Amino acid sequence: MFEPLRPSKDGDKLHPIKSIQERRKGYILSHFSESKYAKQLKQFKNIHNGETCFIIGNGPSLTAQDLEKLYQRHLPTFAFNRIYLMFDHTNWRPTYYVSQDEKTLKNCVEPVNQMDLKYKFIPLFIHFYHDVNIDNALFFNLNPQRTEYPVMEEDISKFIGDSTTVAVTAAQMAVYMGFKKIYLIGVDHNFSTWKNDKGEIINDSSVKDYFTDEYNKDKAELYVPNIDASTRAFISLKKFCDEKGIEVYNATRGGKLEVFPRVDFDEVINNI
Repeated sequence: MFEPLRPSKDGDKLHPIKSIQERRKGYILSHFSESKYAKQLKQFKNIHNGETCFIIGNGPSLTAQDLEKLYQRHLPTFAFNRIYLMFDHTNWRPTYYVSQDEKTLKNCVEPVNQMDLKYKFIPLFIHFYHDVNIDNALFFNLNPQRTEYPVMEEDISKFIGDSTTVAVTAAQMAVYMGFKKIYLIGVDHNFSTWKNDKGEIINDSSVKDYFTDEYNKDKAELYVPNIDASTRAFISLKKFCDEKGIEVYNATRGGKLEVFPRVDFDEVINNI
């Protein structure tokens, strides 16, 4: 995902202004913890200490009715990408919006900017290298160094471990904010077209990708998800949270994510 654009060139000679700009961008990313963007993130340290949050996936199991229940109870939530397609069906709005996929985000800048949300988190490299401009965005440093089992980071003012799975990014934010219990809903972990670690493409026309068919009309332009890699990211997240005494549960209605203990959403929501 992290593929910085090359600076402008005049033949083989770097344009002097562009060269300075590109060096400055690279310096900020490599010294992110010293930047003004890191200082903005530090305001979120432990602001939800001991609280419970919900991380909202965009899978086909997600319903407006469940989101309305979260709204009625004023529960903190994280949501992603094209979640705005649900807004006409519920009063609920996410507390925190996160997007890290430049292909998805580049095709929906306008509706994301129109969302009346206070907090929108975007990786700085997308702004720097993909000309994506989200109004009043809070920028984070998505670590481009990927390992088989992604490294999680407790201090998001340094970086966030890149797993290519935005729910895992949000969970690292939730840990930094002090949440002690995290529930996942709408994280179906299943797609009609996906690839495995061998690079093989698997197709299953019986599977629905998202909560609405409007979500990925530009599917041919987007990344094909690697479910094997996503599973390992969730395993890394579980280990990370277990070590810190943070409970993570899967309250998704169905789906194929079995890394976290399963709980019934209705029982959870009725007991909060």
